[in-house]
Amino acid sequence: MRSRSASSVPLPERRRAPCRSSAAGGDELRADLERLERELGEGPGKNLFEGFKTVRLYNLLARGKIYEAIPVHERVLPVVEGVLDRGCLVSSLSSIAIGPGEAAQPIHADDMLIPLPKPHPTLVCNTMWAITDFTAENGATRILPGTHRADGNPELGKAYDGWVAAEMPKGSVLVFDGSVWHGGGENRTRERRLGIAMNYCAGWMRQQENQLLGIPREIAKGFSPRLRKLVGYGIYRGLYGHIEKCSPVDLLDETGPRRVLGE
Repeated sequence: MRSRSASSVPLPERRRAPCRSSAAGGDELRADLERLERELGEGPGKNLFEGFKTVRLYNLLARGKIYEAIPVHERVLPVVEGVLDRGCLVSSLSSIAIGPGEAAQPIHADDMLIPLPKPHPTLVCNTMWAITDFTAENGATRILPGTHRADGNPELGKAYDGWVAAEMPKGSVLVFDGSVWHGGGENRTRERRLGIAMNYCAGWMRQQENQLLGIPREIAKGFSPRLRKLVGYGIYRGLYGHIEKCSPVDLLDETGPRRVLGE
């Protein structure tokens, strides 16, 4: 069953290079992720949640220019901003390669560890980018529709009925509320299912990956103004995140502090 949240968008290629097609952009991302996997020596996970036949690469914004276009994609970011607001932040950017023979991931919600009663306003908005085709056979993300309105979290390890496989061709993006119960599917094929998880959170929340320390300053200096704000070099609602009443972007550029609060 194809998810109604999945839609095809042109995948980003190297910065400043035009997108030739969804397939071309996806192929370039796939090749670069394979390069990173070799260079970093990353192997499969070592627990049930991350998978024993699944390889994950984290902190992708620190790994290459090609990944900078993902958080600010012109057809995806406005959807996320409509769910959260323009003050939202990059929470994490990682790749997930589900290998042949991998078991289904436990059903979970990505805001399970946030100590707030449910249901609550949306705090996390997730996007899953299909770098290869996502099918029910190769591990497409399993979604339990309507569970973002549940008054609790799923019981880890419990089997749930009523899920649908978010099947989509490569070049598509699935957008969903972080409270939705979901999990990676079982891979019953001989090929990898490769996706990029681009997750956002509310601007006042702690990010899943520490972007300001995880991304070297010299790399962040080369980000677009919008991407800088998304990783945390900005002020939320005119107050949160300031440094002595100044924006943190001034420290990034080393241009000298410009007071933006109370002036």
